[in-house]
Amino acid sequence: MALLIPYFVVLILLASYGVHRYVLVYLYYKNKRNHTSEPAAHFDELPRVTVQLPIFNEQFVVERLLDSICKLQYPLDKLDIQVLDDSTDETVAVARGLVEHYADRGFPVSYHHRDNRHGYKAGALAEGLLTAKGEFVAIFDADFVPPEDFLLRTIHHFTDPKIGMVQTRWTHINRNYSFLTEVEAILLDGHFVLEHSGRARSGVFFNFNGTAGVWRRRAIEEAGGWEHDTLTEDTDLSYRAQLKGWKFTYLQDVECPAELPVEMTAFKTQQARWAKGLIQTGKKILPRVMKSKQPFHVKLEAWYHLTANLSYPLMVLLSVLLLPAMIIRFYQGWFQMLYIDVPLFLASTFSVSSFYLVSQRELFPKTWPRALLYLPFLMALGIGLTITNTRAVLEALLGHKTAFARTPKYRVESKMDKASAAKYRKRLGWVPWVELLIGTYFALTVYYAIDNENYITVPFLILFVVGYWYTGLMSLLQGRFSGLAISATSQSKPFPVGV
Repeated sequence: MALLIPYFVVLILLASYGVHRYVLVYLYYKNKRNHTSEPAAHFDELPRVTVQLPIFNEQFVVERLLDSICKLQYPLDKLDIQVLDDSTDETVAVARGLVEHYADRGFPVSYHHRDNRHGYKAGALAEGLLTAKGEFVAIFDADFVPPEDFLLRTIHHFTDPKIGMVQTRWTHINRNYSFLTEVEAILLDGHFVLEHSGRARSGVFFNFNGTAGVWRRRAIEEAGGWEHDTLTEDTDLSYRAQLKGWKFTYLQDVECPAELPVEMTAFKTQQARWAKGLIQTGKKILPRVMKSKQPFHVKLEAWYHLTANLSYPLMVLLSVLLLPAMIIRFYQGWFQMLYIDVPLFLASTFSVSSFYLVSQRELFPKTWPRALLYLPFLMALGIGLTITNTRAVLEALLGHKTAFARTPKYRVESKMDKASAAKYRKRLGWVPWVELLIGTYFALTVYYAIDNENYITVPFLILFVVGYWYTGLMSLLQGRFSGLAISATSQSKPFPVGV
């Protein structure tokens, strides 16, 4: 009983988060009539917009970013472009030269470099607002390439004076670059199709994603401005603004392409930052949400949204308990396992596969069955992230502060673009070794299950083996090197050519 009670508590909690994914799918379809596409009205005269571009050591992608921003279809006299550069490497010279180049051609672009990274991205955005001229603020991270009609398709939604922010859907420049980027794309598609749309259509809180969106400046100011006490300053500000009564709009049909991380180490860094930041935001914001006058369903959805990453330490606990619990349950009889254990496993694991499969069906009606090939590996990758993200979640719960770790991007857009690493070893942390060790532990559980003819559990256990071994091995192989440089010739030029 001392072992089975925590085992079932963990399973039930994980199953509740799994059921929540089904609920989001239900809300997505139930409220499909609330899909937002066209604005209710149009501005007679376009308002002034400030475009903020926060960058940090982004020498490989800053040229592509500025080129796309200067192609935006919007009156130049209504535009105000800020390059907010906190860089400490060659990016400073590259970005400054690019800004001077475009400014000389008549574009309203200015360069702002800080000598310190106080507040990180949130600090840079806040400082930029001090000199911003726009009534509205569009924000793009360095790896994004907004389409030319981006502002024209978003700005008119602000004719409704209650709208404080408009978020668009991320798409993926290098989706087909590798197996890893294919899986990453499916993960993000699930978030931007089912989570964002399900929440937006249901009238509950959802968040700005830090980029590819437009804010009403007054909404930022009334919410208290950018704060940097969490690693997800975007979600923090989003909740504060919505608690102030501002409404958000999500435009699933407006796409904004971005570059996916091409390395496991970069992907894990990104996921850990998001996991830690959401828990930090939950600790900060959830008490305010629960004390607010918001309806119960809004509070409940906020709880599941901001605490979702608690499932990672729960997965670690499940990993520890699974083999001894399997042994005990096996000897208690097959019937109990079939009607208790298996349904809980299905609720907590297969909800993931169905969740992402539905998102692919919505985005790619003709080719979505192709995603079936990736689903087992998507589930395995999610399992493999548990150690990295558990560490991040525990740091957040314990109040341990860490620097904002950016996700490095190298302008790797297709299989023709290759990243070559400098030949020196980078110090490795302990996490990949723990991942390999836990993967080996689950390999032993697979052997035990087969030896005892407990075949129904083998597919679940293999997912754990593949997930932990894949993330561990990829981290070790890619983490051996640092100082990445891009071999593509178009990325070696510091200034635009042929412009």
